[in-house]
Amino acid sequence: MTTADTIVPGMYDIPAEQYHGDPVPGGSLSSTGARKLTDCPARFKYDLDHPQPHKTVFDFGTAAHRVVLGVGPELVLVDEERWDTNETKATVAKIRAAGNIPLKREALERVHDMATELLQYPQAAELLAPGAGVAEQTLLWQTDGIWCRALLDYLRQDGIVDYKSARSAHPEAIERAVREYGYAQQDDWYRTGAVELDLIPPTGSFHFVVQEKEPPYLVTVVELDLGWREIARQRNARALWLYETCRASGYWPPYATDTVLISPPAWLERQYV
Repeated sequence: MTTADTIVPGMYDIPAEQYHGDPVPGGSLSSTGARKLTDCPARFKYDLDHPQPHKTVFDFGTAAHRVVLGVGPELVLVDEERWDTNETKATVAKIRAAGNIPLKREALERVHDMATELLQYPQAAELLAPGAGVAEQTLLWQTDGIWCRALLDYLRQDGIVDYKSARSAHPEAIERAVREYGYAQQDDWYRTGAVELDLIPPTGSFHFVVQEKEPPYLVTVVELDLGWREIARQRNARALWLYETCRASGYWPPYATDTVLISPPAWLERQYV
């Protein structure tokens, strides 16, 4: 894929750990990084220099991805009532050290139930149908000389599908998540890479398949409208500019450098003024 001197744009089937560690010598920008940059360059730089250890809170979501998409780390049953004994801790640590995910029986049964229930939703089942695309693929490409990367859940010839497990699949909850977590930027970033590499047409689709983590494991399929896509395009363009500018100057600005004047929201001010 790469050497210390050369990088070839394209699609690669590499382990998630290698992707998250950044497979590009000299560094590349991911969708997550772009979202952090548009929020606060100083926070992005700190997180880049201080990689976070594995967080077990993400294990369930990763396990759901494994069962639904059919790729990823192995799921290993640890059928013990208590996980706080020294023996069980050692077992769990050994499983994680091998790159796999330890799960209690209840959690393991739940992710399999989620995958079964997803099949009851025709659109979601069709979008993620085995053989309709390829799962967990890494894209590497350049935008204005900047190396970019993306890890796609499911790539079809006609578009991209991103599977998310969530507390709520209610459309209003998804809308809030889009705002809070910058999912529109993810949409734009992934489309850009896939189009740049001629993997999907410029009109290719991007669907989020959102599934609740509790019974009855409700599923909602969403697309983002043109308004969201334009917002994301501008935010990602700014992220690329910040990435290039900050790397060149060595200065990664915080939220603000001067005193910030905080005003009440308009709806509250109208009650008193």
